[in-house]
Amino acid sequence: MRIDLLATAKAVPELRYRLRGHGFDVRLCVSELVTNVIDHLGEGTPVTVVVRDGDGGCTRIEVTDPDPRALPVLLHAAPVDESGRGLALLGAVAVRWGVRQGEREKTVWCEVAEDRGDGRHGKIAGRTASTTAP
Repeated sequence: MRIDLLATAKAVPELRYRLRGHGFDVRLCVSELVTNVIDHLGEGTPVTVVVRDGDGGCTRIEVTDPDPRALPVLLHAAPVDESGRGLALLGAVAVRWGVRQGEREKTVWCEVAEDRGDGRHGKIAGRTASTTAP
């Protein structure tokens, strides 16, 4: 599935609704990645969201924006901080994640284990999060 949109606060819940056929972790990661675009590049930034079957029973999520210079940085938020947890959350639920940088755009991607239908979410046993692109 490919969705082109403007990254706005209103678009995030609408995007989650459009992805309602996917598990919670997929919707959470898409929300976090699009929110990062809003927070760091500004409201109304054009983005492309791609959600597709990945390798090994994972769902691959890609969010592409037009700024190749604004790279995501994993922060260590203090308990009282109101922001700075997005990539930590992504790392907690994704099997792996990374950034693909182009001349005119960048894509932040992650792979999420399919919901097993037992109410449990998260990483596939034995695999860890990584910030290297495949």
